[in-house]
Amino acid sequence: MTNGSAIQVRGLRKVFPGGVEAVAGVDFDVWPGEVFSLLGPNGAGKSTAIGMLTGTVAPTGGSARLAGFDVAT
Repeated sequence: MTNGSAIQVRGLRKVFPGGVEAVAGVDFDVWPGEVFSLLGPNGAGKSTAIGMLTGTVAPTGGSARLAGFDVAT
């Protein structure tokens, strides 16, 4: 299920033990050739989001696809 974007993120969510919500249902698309950045203060979940996209952090919910491949699988 891809829409032609290079990165497709829908409802991406991460809750750590103890109930700490690091990423709360993020949605975005990055199109081929597009420059994209994640901006926010310390503790906003930027590194956690990148970790989920690279497969080093398991998402709690939602989905992310890179070049059509599901990052969870």
